[in-house]
Amino acid sequence: MVEGSNPSEPVCPGGNCVKEKEHTGREFNPLEHKMVPKHEILSDDEVKNLLSEYTIEKEQLPKIRISDPACMAAKAKIGDVIRVIRESKTAGKAFFYRMVIA
Repeated sequence: MVEGSNPSEPVCPGGNCVKEKEHTGREFNPLEHKMVPKHEILSDDEVKNLLSEYTIEKEQLPKIRISDPACMAAKAKIGDVIRVIRESKTAGKAFFYRMVIA
């Protein structure tokens, strides 16, 4: 059989294919780790308010890749805007915003 001829089998260039592992319910969630700041996906209204407050376009926000473990755990999609909330000794809480890219 020719590689990739069976639609249920993934096409793996060079034969080095990473298969999706089964979910056991015990996977590590980086968002639950004490050293990882909170990540929230903003609603469309929150994004509009954020962009108008800083008078910027969405593309001017700093970027975060969809493959980032925190992005994957938050179930973000390309184009979403994420608020990262970090604890700060001087400010109490510091907010950072990132646009999700491929």
